[in-house]
Amino acid sequence: MSAAYDRAAELRALDATLAGVRGLVANGVTRAPRIFRVPDDVDVHEALQEPTGGRQEPAAIPVIDLGCGDHAAVVGAVGRAAAEWGFFQVTGHGVPPEVGSSALDAARAFHESAGGEGTDKARLYTRDPARAVKYNCNFDLHESKVANWRDTLYLRVEPHPPSAGDMPESCRRDVFFDYAEHVRNLRDTLFALLSEALGLHPNHLADMGCNHGQMILCHYYPPCPEPSLAIGTTRHSDSGFLTVLLQDGVGGLQVLHENRWVDVTPTPGAFIINVGDLLQVHIHPHN
Repeated sequence: MSAAYDRAAELRALDATLAGVRGLVANGVTRAPRIFRVPDDVDVHEALQEPTGGRQEPAAIPVIDLGCGDHAAVVGAVGRAAAEWGFFQVTGHGVPPEVGSSALDAARAFHESAGGEGTDKARLYTRDPARAVKYNCNFDLHESKVANWRDTLYLRVEPHPPSAGDMPESCRRDVFFDYAEHVRNLRDTLFALLSEALGLHPNHLADMGCNHGQMILCHYYPPCPEPSLAIGTTRHSDSGFLTVLLQDGVGGLQVLHENRWVDVTPTPGAFIINVGDLLQVHIHPHN
């Protein structure tokens, strides 16, 4: 049976549905197709040994209240979190709760809409990197050893934002652009805080161009019939400068800290900040 397995053909067949993983679930799939099953020679988590010294309390990524009123304390906390974790959660960020919830609702409405020929999903399904709005199942579906149980709606906000006609029918309102504007303000605040934490002028990272460009990725993880055999997102690092992540209440995110995987429990109203590869290169150019 292994000799007859044509992985490339199964990947092409999934793409041809124009409906992603959600389409499999909608059609009543009862088993995770083989393309989603983690091969024996791929350790997607790179399972790590528990540290010696007995049982320890579980670690948690730092939570920083940006609105606490003590600027010096916020700068110090951001600097420590970025250096020691590369991740932190922020509250007191000024983004109204309804802005985030509206964006989550719009993303969910799109992902849970019908797929296949003649639908919004079919119109937007592509792997063309130049498209400002696109939908697909796994950016690297045809290159990775294991497909993730995940679909993504991608929106390029800056530069050259999409026109209203490019947007999904369920997202024609200004929901995503309103969300993007608020997150952009938060992003600029974070770059200023990170600059100060490095002992630099607050505008330093912005003047370097670190805040040029913005995209929104709306990931969706449909219910999996065999969750022990598949994975939503394999281990990776974010390639950009800074990721501002809004979780829903489901959870599942883990970050690697001191050789251990740490669960990130969703905090209502909080954003998770991830220092990306490009920002690390700019801060540590010799690494």
